[in-house]
Amino acid sequence: MKKIFTLTMVLAVAALAPSCIESSVAPVVNTPVTENVVVTGTIGQNTTWTADRIYELANKVVVAEGVTLTIEAGTIIKGRAGSGSLATALIVARGGKIMAEGTAGKPIIFTSVEDNIKIGELRGTNLTQDDKDKWGGVIILGKAPVSAENGDTESQIEGIPAEESYGLYGGSDANDNSGVLRYVSIRHGGAEIGAGNEINGLTLGGVGAGTVIEDIEIFATLDDGVELFGGTVNVTNLVVSYQGDDGIDIDQNYAGTVANFVVMHGGSGTDEGLEIDGPEGTTHTTGLFTLKNGLVTSLGGVDGGTPADLKSKAQGTLDNVVFANYAAGDDLVKIRASYTNDCADVKDDAWLHFTDPNSAVPLQLVNSGFSGIKVYTKSVAADGTTTCGLHANAQADAEAVVASSANATGATLAPFANWTVASASGLLN
Repeated sequence: MKKIFTLTMVLAVAALAPSCIESSVAPVVNTPVTENVVVTGTIGQNTTWTADRIYELANKVVVAEGVTLTIEAGTIIKGRAGSGSLATALIVARGGKIMAEGTAGKPIIFTSVEDNIKIGELRGTNLTQDDKDKWGGVIILGKAPVSAENGDTESQIEGIPAEESYGLYGGSDANDNSGVLRYVSIRHGGAEIGAGNEINGLTLGGVGAGTVIEDIEIFATLDDGVELFGGTVNVTNLVVSYQGDDGIDIDQNYAGTVANFVVMHGGSGTDEGLEIDGPEGTTHTTGLFTLKNGLVTSLGGVDGGTPADLKSKAQGTLDNVVFANYAAGDDLVKIRASYTNDCADVKDDAWLHFTDPNSAVPLQLVNSGFSGIKVYTKSVAADGTTTCGLHANAQADAEAVVASSANATGATLAPFANWTVASASGLLN
């Protein structure tokens, strides 16, 4: 039987009727209510979370289709620990909306219940960049085009059971509107939902261009900072630091623009600054991503990561992106080549999009600063086990397409000052 979710709260009456809360509590002059408001299950009617409360997510909280969740500037939301089916996350279902409009002085903060941050504070004192996997993350699902496997125009977001319709994303409305995220900081997430599968800091599945996402921070998450599954939404002013996997991960032919972004990774277990895939199916295959004005840098540590992996039919443009501070040998932008017919013929993949001047879906690295390019392949021969060797011209042809630019400037750091953990930690100096 399908589980029916409910909305529960520690405080009587809850935020659905805030005027009743005051009448049910004995008046105390100038003393704010600080008890956490515990929320779980489906939010089935328009709801406002206010900055004078801390909201505690227990298990998955779903903003249903046709419903708007408004979060006031300065509000703190804390997620409980949990994994697998009990992983904690805030999910905006397809057709739902979130209106989370913080400010530089009053950002909206998603963090763990273990974080000792209090109302009115920008940061707690007890958690560091090593504190990941403390809760899940934020998932927004929309009706914009995606290119999923087998030609599917919609898909089920990872970690949500197939029988739960709130996990669906994708459609045909490129201008779909899932609301606003502005001045939002998401910290200490990445709960595991399956073997080797964790929730990202911010997951955007089929989110449309009518949605506003700007001034976003992801800090200390176990999986990707931001993962975009198709969609057309634009993201402006994004800073990701200390992610466990990739900083920005693009899948299913995302066709929007990420502008003015910073990825800073290092420590233990980190992977790519950027991981970029193209379409998976036969629909919506012509969209092109843009990554513009970015800084992708290693913070060193046990595993400093690598700058970028352009693979799986990647198509789009990286413009004015600076890759810096990677260890020698790990400092190359990777581009995947693929082969078929027992390794004899070049297959449609990132390398072909990068090197073919007549490609209808080009892959471009322009006006950017980088140490070099590395072409690789994962194709196998007809025996199914032997890895193909790169064709003789593969590396040289890729290098002939582009050179590092000394004029690349990368990201502008000023938008992240004062309100982010990255700024407070001195990472942006």
